[in-house]
Amino acid sequence: MPRRPIDMQPSPDRLATALALLHAQARPGELAGMARFGIVGERRLGLSMPAMRRIARTLGRDHELALQLWATGIPDARIVAGMVADPARLTSRQMDAWALGFESWDVCDQVCGSAFLASPQAWDKVAQWAARPEAFVRRAAFSLLATLAVHDKSADNAAFVHALALIEGAAGDERNFVKKAVNWALRNIGKRNPALNQAAIDAARRIQAQGSRAARWIAADALRELTGDAVQARLKARC
Repeated sequence: MPRRPIDMQPSPDRLATALALLHAQARPGELAGMARFGIVGERRLGLSMPAMRRIARTLGRDHELALQLWATGIPDARIVAGMVADPARLTSRQMDAWALGFESWDVCDQVCGSAFLASPQAWDKVAQWAARPEAFVRRAAFSLLATLAVHDKSADNAAFVHALALIEGAAGDERNFVKKAVNWALRNIGKRNPALNQAAIDAARRIQAQGSRAARWIAADALRELTGDAVQARLKARC
């Protein structure tokens, strides 16, 4: 994505341009269908993900504009905000404020997979947010962890083994959007390499023994994939 100088302040016209681009791609007729999948938000415009990515590419990296887009409260604008934000400039306070502002899983996951993933504070936030009571803040912890398991090539196994303890600690959370993210993180860690596959399988069996409905679902789904032929074949091919 092309970068603008980080000290450049967006003009009101630039924010207006960004909002005009968003409104031009609005799909109000899609909102009811999106809501059935938990993609909600009072001011949502109904943009498709490809449309939001195109708008982000057009706007380029612009951290101040990202903050202004976030402040609109429009879910689609908040997704684009995550795409144009400068991860290196996101403060801990801004990340916490954005996480507290999540109202749907798609905004949570998209921002975690863009701005938060590349932040130097990503791992710290996983640990902090995993202990939070708010559903979408806690989801953010495990959505971010799931994304780190795929994209953080520099992280060693020890970081993910430590994260498995966070997963085990959250496995009893019955809230749908939390337990699905916990499961996602567990599966992604277990697909990273053979050693982590075994560690994740062991963690899943401990989770299964917790006995709660959420824990049993998380464990059964993860074990089905992590012990399955497809994952095992891919891991063996990497050796």
